[in-house]
Amino acid sequence: MAWEHRWLRWPDFRLPSDRAAAAHALREAWARAVDERVEIACGGGKGRTGTALACLAVLDGVPNDQAVAYVRQHYAAGAVETPWQRRFVTRFR
Repeated sequence: MAWEHRWLRWPDFRLPSDRAAAAHALREAWARAVDERVEIACGGGKGRTGTALACLAVLDGVPNDQAVAYVRQHYAAGAVETPWQRRFVTRFR
């Protein structure tokens, strides 16, 4: 990629292989988004991307138990595809 990027090992329909690294990357993305353009993406744009966006919503003050609904309302109805992705969001700190 021509711009600075971070690649996380996060298999489709699963959770990040290194959850601590994922949390660090999401916190960095949230902090940088204050004055920079930040992109979050996966192959399909729903499960992993939705999970990451829900975690960013938590960092921004949305309660954990409401973050998935928030992302589904404001991003994509099918976001955060699996029960374990939803659980990941509810436990994200």
